[in-house]
Amino acid sequence: MNITYFPLSFGGLLLSWISLICLCYIVWWKHESYRAKLIREQGIKGPPPSLLLGNIPEMEKMVSQNSETPEIDGPLTVLPYLNHWTNNYGKLFKFALGGIQLLYVNNLNIVREINMFTSFELGKPAYLRNDRGVLLGKGLNASDGESWYHQRKTVAPQLYMHKVKDMVNLMVESSFMLVKSWEKAIDIEGEAGIVDIVVDEHVRNFTCYIASKLIFGSYHHQGIKILSKCHELLKAMGETTTLGIPLLRFLPIERNKKTWRLAKEIHGLIMDIAKERSGSTSHHDLLQALIEGSKNSKLLTLREDEFIVDNCKSICFGAHESPALAASWGLMLLASHPEWQDRARAEVLEVCEGQQLLDYNMLSKMKVLKMVIQEVLRLYPGVTLVSREAVQDVKLGDLKVPKGMGIWIWLLALHRDPEYWGADADMFNPQRFINGAKEACKSSQAYLPFGLGARVCPGENLALTELKVLFAIILSNFKFTISPKYQHSPSYGLLLEPEYGVNLLIQKI
Repeated sequence: MNITYFPLSFGGLLLSWISLICLCYIVWWKHESYRAKLIREQGIKGPPPSLLLGNIPEMEKMVSQNSETPEIDGPLTVLPYLNHWTNNYGKLFKFALGGIQLLYVNNLNIVREINMFTSFELGKPAYLRNDRGVLLGKGLNASDGESWYHQRKTVAPQLYMHKVKDMVNLMVESSFMLVKSWEKAIDIEGEAGIVDIVVDEHVRNFTCYIASKLIFGSYHHQGIKILSKCHELLKAMGETTTLGIPLLRFLPIERNKKTWRLAKEIHGLIMDIAKERSGSTSHHDLLQALIEGSKNSKLLTLREDEFIVDNCKSICFGAHESPALAASWGLMLLASHPEWQDRARAEVLEVCEGQQLLDYNMLSKMKVLKMVIQEVLRLYPGVTLVSREAVQDVKLGDLKVPKGMGIWIWLLALHRDPEYWGADADMFNPQRFINGAKEACKSSQAYLPFGLGARVCPGENLALTELKVLFAIILSNFKFTISPKYQHSPSYGLLLEPEYGVNLLIQKI
């Protein structure tokens, strides 16, 4: 009897799924056709989408073709379809990721309008809370309106400059852990005092130690475990082109099961610490600020545990992953340009001469190092994609953006556009920042390494100081060149990463 009914129940389940998909598609199509019509009426063109998946099939085909004949560097390497469509449709065009309608913007006039826009009517895309919900939840990086404003007021003060200045000693301590590990590797493995090191994990340990202390304070050992889980979750989330595929995030496929498990583990680890602190006011770290901020009526649909966990995860990614990647790319660029490595080292040694310990005042005197870091973040920004969504119909100059339409600003294209940066836009040239970022290119709107507008990254001061400390201490202790094992292959999942790591030949000074 059981054998007789099993096919029927399976058929019924399949029919239910098909009906649900059709219903979602009909409801979605009504809104998407309106958005597409309004954009078309303004003369904005783009690649023709397929019925259900939008432009995803075309995007995947171009990525596959590009992987067979990769570009040496630049924005073509990781998202070739954006460059292809820019050549065909200009610096403003529309495309679709399944059910997500998007405007691609590389037009400085519109970028300026977005930068100046302060209303809640332009927020973060809904797909960050849906398709990326396991990763970002409803935290600072994905929320809108009053909920976002309350979270911003809770998190940002913990990252103000006076707080960052107090963390310089912590950054120095973490840097010397890296120095000792490299010195040990040279003693054990080095031939002629030189060792080949994949630096990525080392710089990630540097930022991990700082982030765990910042967020979890005296519980930083548990924090290191949590950050490790967050790194696993980030890697497991997969490629951008999975966005917009109807109902994909609900299916029990292997990737989803892995991300659900990791998210549950991270939630449990963070809340275990939060519960241990119940009623305590003796802690002065970011977690404590989140615990206190969670007891507020402005949370709206956000539960207290979501407020705490989702924002912890957001800071984990911002304070740990992004600066670590910037450091890896920066060391690669300094290794590839020994003249700038020597120049930065000479400045560091001059500023630090006779001083026992690096401090913030010394860092502020390192002008060459600042130029180097600005150029690193131009070529390899920590977050390469700035996204927005019209919460209501909005106007950006002459452009009318319908409610629900998303906006993408691809920073790799903006930061490397010869129209704004000159013929050497793809070249490493820190000298362009000699008179500051505003004078480095034709418009300050073309340089957005920490985002733009009211939602600019609150951790900017932290990241810049981390990079200064790490580079200063590495430069004063080591010389380094590119290893023959290094393969230059930028890869984009959610962040821009060196696919095979950064191999350097390290030599003690």
